[in-house]
Amino acid sequence: MLTEPGMAAADSWRERDLKVLWHPCTQMREHPHTLPLLPIASGRGPWLIGQDGKRYLDAISSWWTNIFGHAEPRIAQAIATQALTLEHVILAGCSHPPAVELAERLLAIAPRQDGRAPLSKVFYADNGSAGVEVALKMAFHWFRNRGVDGRTKFIALENGYHGETLGALAVGDIPLYRRIYAPLLAESIFAPSPDAYLCEPGESPADRARRAAQALRELLERHADEVCALILEPRVQCAGGMRMHDPLYLKLARELCDKHGVFLIADEIAVGFGRTGTMFASEQSGVMPDLLCLSKGLTGGALPLAAVLTTQDIYDGFLDDSRERAFLHSHSYTGNPLACAAALASLSIFRDDDVIARNRITSERMRQLAAPLADHEHVADVRQAGMIVAFELSRGGDKRKGFGPAQRIGLRAYRAALERGVLLRPLGDILYWMPPYSIDEEALQLLAATTRAAIDHAVQEADACA
Repeated sequence: MLTEPGMAAADSWRERDLKVLWHPCTQMREHPHTLPLLPIASGRGPWLIGQDGKRYLDAISSWWTNIFGHAEPRIAQAIATQALTLEHVILAGCSHPPAVELAERLLAIAPRQDGRAPLSKVFYADNGSAGVEVALKMAFHWFRNRGVDGRTKFIALENGYHGETLGALAVGDIPLYRRIYAPLLAESIFAPSPDAYLCEPGESPADRARRAAQALRELLERHADEVCALILEPRVQCAGGMRMHDPLYLKLARELCDKHGVFLIADEIAVGFGRTGTMFASEQSGVMPDLLCLSKGLTGGALPLAAVLTTQDIYDGFLDDSRERAFLHSHSYTGNPLACAAALASLSIFRDDDVIARNRITSERMRQLAAPLADHEHVADVRQAGMIVAFELSRGGDKRKGFGPAQRIGLRAYRAALERGVLLRPLGDILYWMPPYSIDEEALQLLAATTRAAIDHAVQEADACA
């Protein structure tokens, strides 16, 4: 039961917040009434504790970053120990043990492919968008260093998302984020998504993947001389609505990139580190990208850090007596020792706790609990990739009959879930589960029951307001 002092403390924090903060990915006019602001005091495992003392199940892993649960003691201890040794040093001209050790361990577990030299170099950045910028610039600059000036474009997938900086936004295809900044963006070429939700009647996800790959083939045949890289999110287009595709697509895309001399960039910022059932989603296709972008779960969600893994061939393409042919991209906090220490602790947890095997058990339980919602009157699709489950909401469960932006079904479900102690931040009218790996049976049952109740409440409330 919430106490009056606790509620007063929460209200006080909301008031102070709205006087000074501009929140990300938010129409601030919706605060404080339409979109409830949730002042958080602490976290423990899969739970967040509000300033009012109420617990909230973090069903979205705090924007897909927190993979082991909040306040994980092994990660916290690693950060504390490192802070007493070296908090930061410039990585241009200097080195330090956490950066070197982390690079060694990432390369040791990176996706491999028969017949290809393994990924062998790591470049650090500060966050996912910055990591994508690194990969895009490397791909373009490598060709330029070889005297190939015409390869200035990228192919990306429709409905894809790769971040909010201008380079990353240029290869994204979600109008809500892209449209207003379009005049500032470099031109990209967009290929049809292999999204299995778009299957024609009688078409399997693998069939859909083949059809999308054929469209990619045609684009490459027309534009290969203009293109330096294909960038995609393997297995799941997360910000695009947790839309999932058959692993076959990445295998076919790899073959097409090789045929046309185009680099393959795998954006595993959200899907890496166990989210889709394997350490990296690319493994499910038996494919190694030329550039692999990692972030979010890299540090267990504790600190911002990104890593771009690439090949010796790409690295060698920048070795020259000319500084202009060097890769001069930089960030002040590149390879920050605290973040690297957190990432090393995170990788140790994967090793010591056999996390991937444990996740398979959890993901099967998530499948069982999600399955009944497939019969819900207003659920058009339930899909899953490992530790990600998504629910596509539509009127009468008909894919062709969405609720429409004005009905705000997702927002209504979000508020209803908060009232029941679960943080579900929807993607439009799509609800999803992406919890920390430490979630237990009791919390999973709460998540399933709350999701159903939130959908029911949202539809009823929208109909009442119509």
